[in-house]
Amino acid sequence: MLEFICCSMLTIFPDFLFRRYRQGKRLGQEITLFSMWYELRYGLSACFILTVSLITTIFFYHPSTQNVASYFRTVTILSEVSGRVAEVMVVNNQSIKSGEPIFRLDDSRQQAASATARANVVEVDALELLAKDDLRVAKANLDAAEAAFEQTKDEFERKNTLFQEGSAAVAAREVERLENLLQERLAGIDAAHSAAESAKHRVEIQIPAQRYSAQAALHQADVELSKTVVYAGTDGRIEQFGLQVGDYINPILRPAGILVPANTG
Repeated sequence: MLEFICCSMLTIFPDFLFRRYRQGKRLGQEITLFSMWYELRYGLSACFILTVSLITTIFFYHPSTQNVASYFRTVTILSEVSGRVAEVMVVNNQSIKSGEPIFRLDDSRQQAASATARANVVEVDALELLAKDDLRVAKANLDAAEAAFEQTKDEFERKNTLFQEGSAAVAAREVERLENLLQERLAGIDAAHSAAESAKHRVEIQIPAQRYSAQAALHQADVELSKTVVYAGTDGRIEQFGLQVGDYINPILRPAGILVPANTG
């Protein structure tokens, strides 16, 4: 509208003055609303052309950019977990250095999870001691089964030799009993060997895996515990900070404030 008014002062208005005072045409008589286009056709056309040209020139040379940054950037103060504020270390408009704590959330739940994870690590260590004891017992049982097998084997071979030579001191039933007992001792060796291998695998494979899982759970619990304290990520000034002990912080719905960096880069 401003461009049209300015352009009309250079085109339509001089044309009207020419028609009115040079040609003697009167407003309301020869120049009416219906005859305006015909009477002021040169001024209206020139005004339209000049207005479009002026607007086009202004928009063409108007400065614009797509790479825009704020005069200063801000860092939102947020916690990674939700919780109730237990301690506030700063006040509003306070300058702070990078790495300094801002506030701390209630960490009773994280402390309990960390204690549980540490107890699980201790429990795995105790299980390892028990597994080593079971391994020693299994090896002892294997040695005992092998010794019993050798004893039964010697007795079977001795009595079987006498029976084959036709001695009346050994009955056929006794030889059969020793043969069956020998098979039983052999099965006992297999069972003891399997128990020893199972105990060995538990000590060498299962317990280390359980320890790794317990240590990973402990590390995760310690990480969650460390998230309850919010630290400044850069040097700057605390703004819009009205946090108090007992307030509930949510990383999505409620930030604690903003940190204006000392150096915006």
